Amino acid sequence: MSNGSWSAGIIGTGSYVPEAVLKNSYFEERLDTDDQWIVSRTGIKERRRVRPDIATSDIATYAALKAIEDAKLKPEDLDMIIVATVTPDMAFPSTACIVQKNIGAENAAALDISAACSGFIYGLSIASQFIKYGSMKNILLIGAETLSKITDYNDRNTCVLFGDGAGAAVISSVEEGFGILSTYMGSDGRGGELLKLPAGGSRLPASEETIANSLHFIKMDGSEVFKFAIKIMGEAAEKALSLCGMRKEDIDYLIPHQANIRIIESATKRLKIDKDKVFINVEKYGNMSAASVAVALDEAKRTNKLNKGELVVLVAFGGGLTWGSAVIKWS
Repeated sequence: MSNGSWSAGIIGTGSYVPEAVLKNSYFEERLDTDDQWIVSRTGIKERRRVRPDIATSDIATYAALKAIEDAKLKPEDLDMIIVATVTPDMAFPSTACIVQKNIGAENAAALDISAACSGFIYGLSIASQFIKYGSMKNILLIGAETLSKITDYNDRNTCVLFGDGAGAAVISSVEEGFGILSTYMGSDGRGGELLKLPAGGSRLPASEETIANSLHFIKMDGSEVFKFAIKIMGEAAEKALSLCGMRKEDIDYLIPHQANIRIIESATKRLKIDKDKVFINVEKYGNMSAASVAVALDEAKRTNKLNKGELVVLVAFGGGLTWGSAVIKWS
């Protein structure tokens, strides 16, 4: 530690996925599709879905408690809670405030951020700044989504893609030279129309017309989003590496956003890393938006795939359009 700054890193992780499994056979029975079509184009075999009475704050709370326990902290040790989500319980209060109440983190500030699938990495960048400059000691970051609440199960182009889940990480100071070496964030609002939830905000408040036209469900131009993702995933990872003086040859492990197996394979090819150095769970959970990287990170940690001193790269893209990446020397 020098020059009045600390190293920020992840000291605990946790995750939660609902018990209910939605397999491809569910869609075969209801839509003009089949398991082979879904798997060949997305890599997804199943995804999870919450019960109707479960909200995003509920699953965020489950993941949060696991991360806090893993970090060997108590809720009152937290200085801030950040929840990345596009499926908040309500417009306000924030889902982070609800989680704060649920876990008893009485000393924590709380806020939500909305960057779609890039949200967890955006949150990681935000949290790391508070830790690095000493204004906070422990920050709980959660990526949580109940996308089943905003998925149109009659829309073959989107309904096979999305699932529910939550992942969490505690960011704190770590040994100098370890932790978060760099983060990179970007956006291009010109592509906002490609992936959106049209109604429910101030532009299109809920009405009989918005409900009749299914405007409270995800709308996506799949081919354009795919082309964007193929390009940006590798670029974003390379940018974060350059910011900390590393190269793609230095990557020990890659944890990408789990949106589509073909997008992951494209990023892997661009970065020229072996497939066994890439964490993939898209076949089990589908696209969980802001929870995707968070859940994958926790699963990689729990299965002993991350070792001290290894260079771990997180990368994601999402609606907005947004993208983000982070380079971590695992501590």
